Amino acid sequence: MAPGPPLSAAEAYRPNRFVSLPAELDPDTYDASPEKRRAEAERLAIRARLKRQYQLQLNNPNPPAIIEDPALLRWAYARTQNVYPTFRPTPKTSFLGALFALGPLIFWAAVFKVHRDHKEKLIQEGAHIFSIQVNWYKEYGIVTVEVLKHECREKTVNSD
Repeated sequence: MAPGPPLSAAEAYRPNRFVSLPAELDPDTYDASPEKRRAEAERLAIRARLKRQYQLQLNNPNPPAIIEDPALLRWAYARTQNVYPTFRPTPKTSFLGALFALGPLIFWAAVFKVHRDHKEKLIQEGAHIFSIQVNWYKEYGIVTVEVLKHECREKTVNSD
């Protein structure tokens, strides 16, 4: 007698006692109740309908200027416009909101205050050197005003 056709991979599979069964192959996981199967079938029907609508727009001989993907539009709406029904204010989100809103302001205020205090201390000790130079034109040349260590000097440069 001739042997029958070879067994498929699914038929030839035998569980190994040393390795646990993956969740995709575990009958307890994929044997769902009729309600779950019905809900999944409805979701698959919606996805198939949206995919068909997009394919019809994509393969239209006279396509519109913008081809809209309804699945992408729904996803974008859920991400941007419909945030509050899915957002839950928790202590973590409140803390992160305050951190990102007030954190940079407090950081830069502290940096500027420390810098200003350090500069004020140097000025009071007389160690800070001002180097401000202002130029303006007068009738006979350029006048330069330099301020160095709280002293003001004026130099006139003739433009000859």
